[in-house]
Amino acid sequence: MAARRFLYVIAAIIFLLFAAGVMWTLFPQAIMRLTFVPSIAFAPPPQAGAPDYNEPEAWLSRPGTPDDPARWLPPGVPGTARTDAVVFFVPPTTYLDKLHWNAPYDDKAADARAHLLVSSQASAFSGIARVWAPRYRQATVGAFLSAKPDAAHALDLAYSDVSRAFDAFVAQVPPDAPIILAGHSQGSFHLLRLLRARVAGHAIARRIVAAYVVGWPISTTADLPALGMPACSRADQARCLLSWESFGEPADPAQLRVIYDASRGFAGYPRRGTPALCVNPLTGTRDGVAPASANLGALLPDARYSSATLVPHLVPARCDSQGLLLIGEPPAGFGVAVLPGNDFHVFDYALFWANIRADAARRLAAFGKHRR
Repeated sequence: MAARRFLYVIAAIIFLLFAAGVMWTLFPQAIMRLTFVPSIAFAPPPQAGAPDYNEPEAWLSRPGTPDDPARWLPPGVPGTARTDAVVFFVPPTTYLDKLHWNAPYDDKAADARAHLLVSSQASAFSGIARVWAPRYRQATVGAFLSAKPDAAHALDLAYSDVSRAFDAFVAQVPPDAPIILAGHSQGSFHLLRLLRARVAGHAIARRIVAAYVVGWPISTTADLPALGMPACSRADQARCLLSWESFGEPADPAQLRVIYDASRGFAGYPRRGTPALCVNPLTGTRDGVAPASANLGALLPDARYSSATLVPHLVPARCDSQGLLLIGEPPAGFGVAVLPGNDFHVFDYALFWANIRADAARRLAAFGKHRR
């Protein structure tokens, strides 16, 4: 009798898992919205809670920051001498709660996740430049799953912090320092707006070495012409823009393309049906193709995502006709952070960490020659 009850329990669990799988397959967007989109109305947070970017506490990374996550290096990788260059790095979404449309400035969980991601992303630049990465009241992840005006208000608030951080960054770094712009995911979303509104056509554009706008799709026809910077077509090119979105194969970008297909680009044209920009981080060229042997080192995380080791030749990379960066059969070891559809979004920097480091150094050297 007990054995029969046990079998009933197992059968019930299997049925529930099967039902959950069917529900996810049929209604992934609905489930995501239910899980992550706030049900409350957007309300501007008190101005007194806004970050003051003249204060060190408003930065995850900047020169002199104790326990700076951008200064982390994988075991066996020596530090290199920094130049006079600086990096403005906008971190990705790390606030996953639906209690607020924007992360409270002092949210500990979001801050801990930001430290972890900055250490695996912005650290690629730390050997050649001084990294500045602001804390900001980022929009919750649910803001990217909703067409409500509340979501747009949340993104506007987050951008206002990023814009103020950029002003403070420019005011505090040497006035002739070369600048690398970089971001990931929501950070790249805001970085694109910053490029369009604050860099393109302005004097500061002459100081930009390159812009690494990673993990957010950029339409080659509806966005790129309005950004004031061409895509990188050579590995030694300066004053150009890089972007990619990493997928194992078979790739399913359906979740990624929902917002993209429903929106208009910076040039005023619909994004739907247009290819995204893909600059291959292994080649440093637009629409490039490279074997795994060209991969100088990917960061392979430990089981708890608390550290990582640098593994050369882990994955190849090629840009497809949609603008996705395909890495072949999904590599083992990346765990539950790989998103549905073989989406390696979380690892857009980690998969190519050593190549990004070399790429930035090469573009900085090219910028120096061009500047003289």
